[in-house]
Amino acid sequence: MLEENFLLEGETAGHLYKDIAKDAPIYDYHCHLSAREICEDRVFTDITSLWLEHDHYKWRAMRYAGVKEELITGEAGGLDKFKAWAKVCERLIGSPLYHWANMELKTYFGISEILREENAERIYHLCKETIDREKLSPVTMIRKAKVELICTTDDPIDGLEYHKQLAGKADLGFRVLPAFRPDKALNIRKPDFKEYIDKLGKTGGKEITCYSDLISVLQERIRFFKEAGCRMSDHSIESLQFEPVSCQEAEEIFRKFLLGKEISKEEAEKYKLYTLILLAAEYKKAGWVMQLHIGAYRNANELMHKKLGVDAGFDIMNDFEITDPLVHLLNEMEKKGGLPKMVLYNLNPKDNLVLASLPHCFTEGGIPGKIQFGPAWWFCDHKEGILTHLKTIASQGMLAEFTGMLTDSRSFLSYVRHDYFRRILCSYIGGLVDNGEFGKDEKVLKEIVEGICYKNIIRYLAIKE
Repeated sequence: MLEENFLLEGETAGHLYKDIAKDAPIYDYHCHLSAREICEDRVFTDITSLWLEHDHYKWRAMRYAGVKEELITGEAGGLDKFKAWAKVCERLIGSPLYHWANMELKTYFGISEILREENAERIYHLCKETIDREKLSPVTMIRKAKVELICTTDDPIDGLEYHKQLAGKADLGFRVLPAFRPDKALNIRKPDFKEYIDKLGKTGGKEITCYSDLISVLQERIRFFKEAGCRMSDHSIESLQFEPVSCQEAEEIFRKFLLGKEISKEEAEKYKLYTLILLAAEYKKAGWVMQLHIGAYRNANELMHKKLGVDAGFDIMNDFEITDPLVHLLNEMEKKGGLPKMVLYNLNPKDNLVLASLPHCFTEGGIPGKIQFGPAWWFCDHKEGILTHLKTIASQGMLAEFTGMLTDSRSFLSYVRHDYFRRILCSYIGGLVDNGEFGKDEKVLKEIVEGICYKNIIRYLAIKE
């Protein structure tokens, strides 16, 4: 289990992985790591603080297995939580969590045996010894994983002070860049929207008394983020409807909100769509990539949401029609001359074929793969999901121009997901070669594998190696 040829099928797959992909640098262009934690670089206390403090993937599995919340997000000790996780992990047959957990133990702690309930306490202490001896911290683990770039996820009101401090560290060995995520400025029906708009205005140095004020402040924050090295924006699209909307309508909807009147779902969608179109034009001017994460259904369990807050493991994939509204949205951006480079992610795999074929409708000379079908995301980020995703891009698009993997994680151990992806990638490509479905041209294969692993995203974000 988890031997050298784990997930690698065939001679060509082994060659592509070991000689090309295995040691390639990592460009993690979307994640939820904390710039503050990287900057402060605290040494972790134990494996539990690394594994279970922020990992809602593990929390979901533990809850479903009947583990009490005290041993998940509660006040139980680190060893007890780790033992509870180990008991669940050993039974996660077919789950990527089983693969990732054991790959992380092997990669960062040199532990080759499979995690089980019976060896959990011993492994916990072995990990503790490694943490203490090697002073494992965010920076040491990022360097160990050969990470060259990290793009975090940041609200427009963020002062980016930790990003600035990190940029000033000449010996850091990797870059940490912010990514602009203005979701809270678009969610006009959320209870805290007014409070957020007030904070946004103060951050931007301008009281927001109308829609044009809002756009002006967002433009100022985009300039601020660009000065800090930002190259990407990100949006969580939890619903998507399209109806033609004018600037006057958007202004009226925002004015209605400021007057304390209730905003309908239809009005909220119009406001969001028009603002997205304006922001897209600003991103294009800035030379940014716009990311759309489509299809999360947030906080399905209301009682647990009230108890534990957001991102606690109670989000699921949604199921709504995306083709018509997404096509109209991209067309509006294109017609207004404001369609930037864009990465589209779907949480529901029913939309794979749509997102693999749509990018070919919006191309631009000199920009290979201007619109990207982003990597298998969240609930699709497992062996079968990744393989299906690669096959869909290859059959409908152009796999050689794919910008590759990212972690979308809050864990500093999660860079093994890049290795997991690369093994699946090399096995898929190697299988095509071995089956006679693609030529065994070493130069071409090397270019394709290196491109997907890291070179395509370097070019796409216009950054230097």
